[in-house]
Amino acid sequence: MMRSVATGGNRVGPIWSPNRRSILALAAAWTASRLAGCSGASRPAPSSKIRAIAFDALAVFDTGSVIARCEWAFPGRGEQFAAKWAVRQFDYTWIRAVARQPYVDFWHITEDALVCTAKASSLDLSHAVRDELMNAWLSLKPWADSVGALRSMKKAGLRLAILSNFTPSMMRGCVQGSGLDGLFDHQLSTDDAGAFKPDPRAYHLAVSAMGLDREEIAFAAFGGWDAAGSKYFGFRSFWINRKTLTVEALGVEPDAIVPTLAQMAASLPECG
Repeated sequence: MMRSVATGGNRVGPIWSPNRRSILALAAAWTASRLAGCSGASRPAPSSKIRAIAFDALAVFDTGSVIARCEWAFPGRGEQFAAKWAVRQFDYTWIRAVARQPYVDFWHITEDALVCTAKASSLDLSHAVRDELMNAWLSLKPWADSVGALRSMKKAGLRLAILSNFTPSMMRGCVQGSGLDGLFDHQLSTDDAGAFKPDPRAYHLAVSAMGLDREEIAFAAFGGWDAAGSKYFGFRSFWINRKTLTVEALGVEPDAIVPTLAQMAASLPECG
């Protein structure tokens, strides 16, 4: 869903928490072990035709509005705060997964990360400010290239879905608020799997919902870790690398790396 802030609104460069590499390595190993017990796990066949695309929410939606709200709340410190908050969001999902703790949805993860980031930054977080910052996640707007690219893919006969750690209400708010209701065949939340990406159970939601083989589904990731996770699972993995970041050293690489959804749409004929 976010290693540089704005991950949907990338205004800040890549942010690295001290324990991020170790968490990613543990998550990768844990995911691989889960895949070993996942029936039918396979690498996508190069000749397979792509029939559907599942998108991480942040590949479609820009979190710039979250950064703007952080700047409103903490003038002069908004970008830095948003970056730290973003890192904690995803660290918390991975830590909970690796520690095999009960599933807590992404809304609550986001709030926990917000409260902890404010405390760590010695910033006062009133209830009103907390609500304002949290509600920003319910109204993210699309990246400038998203709508045109989605329409192009839909027109080409591809089935489209969002597959995200976002809760259903978070996805619904962003989709409806952006007028994208008719473009997605499915809005799939990891809540339905009770496991965050990169757990194979999360990616399998798209297979179940679409009734397709995993090699017939392309996955558009925003984060490099998500591109790796979807590749582990067996999807055709596209990394929408809007910040030109380095490929994660996790033993796999995406099938394609492009800077925008528009370029992904243009590359599909040659990749399918």
